[in-house]
Amino acid sequence: MRGLAVLLLAALAGQAGAQDWPQRPLRMLVGFGAGGGTDILARIVAPAMGVALGQSVVIENRPGAGGSIAANQVAKSAPDGYTAFLLNNGHAVSAAMIRALPYDPVADFEPVSMVATMPLVILAGPRAGFGSLQGLIEVARLNPEKLNLASVGIGSTQHFAAELVFSSAGIRLVHVPYKGTPNAVAATISNETQLLVETLGPVIGQIKGQALQALAVTSATRFPGLPEVPTAAEAGLPGYDVTTWYALVFPAKTPVAIVYKTRAALSSALAREDVRKLMFNAAFLPSESTPGELAGHMRSEIARWRGVRDKAGIKPE
Repeated sequence: MRGLAVLLLAALAGQAGAQDWPQRPLRMLVGFGAGGGTDILARIVAPAMGVALGQSVVIENRPGAGGSIAANQVAKSAPDGYTAFLLNNGHAVSAAMIRALPYDPVADFEPVSMVATMPLVILAGPRAGFGSLQGLIEVARLNPEKLNLASVGIGSTQHFAAELVFSSAGIRLVHVPYKGTPNAVAATISNETQLLVETLGPVIGQIKGQALQALAVTSATRFPGLPEVPTAAEAGLPGYDVTTWYALVFPAKTPVAIVYKTRAALSSALAREDVRKLMFNAAFLPSESTPGELAGHMRSEIARWRGVRDKAGIKPE
């Protein structure tokens, strides 16, 4: 009984302390370098969250290993509400690709909310001549392993999304990994590779400038900024639905009061017209959730990409 009482008192003390939180600036860790999609989103949302919280939210970049270096740092940080983590779906892909992560990708984090989504886009170069996603599928079926797919690396979200296209359509292409989006885009424009699946933000300029042809977006609905581009489901892959997603978490055992104060601040930020305009211009779509919904989404995404990994014969590291 004494042990139970001690635990109860500690919990109550933690919740009481949370009522006065925050008393100093927060850190928001990002597992990727400055200028990447997650970093851009963090720098759009953080200032508005800081206004709502009454304390600044400072971005810290900890790039490497698909975001797992930052994730490990957050997982091992004190659950006091002063270290948050803006992760993306690479968090789930890392769980599928890395055999021995130094943290549990779900249990070691306290979910706050989804923040945004961004579709990927299935792209061809101007000389590929497919005309449509169905045209690509027909050519690929007649020429198995004769077309090349560019990606930013083996086991990346983009690679996994492409493998899901292949398994859904019953086609096979040769995977050619490149170092970064610019190199993969250049290879596709030059017809060195014939297909590229990439997050929309970095390539929307090339699509609008007609340097790349958008065959389909990967989300369940069309992207408002490219209303003429069909979804993959509309273009011949029924049920295909993949989006890049971004979410905010704390270390596990962060007090519930802090979680819900942070969620309220995030909701306030996402409701601001200036924030929404900046997000839309960068191809982000605001998206909120409850902590429980986010935890469920993380678990289902990890299971999904492990399944894609196994079906494609990709070996985890």
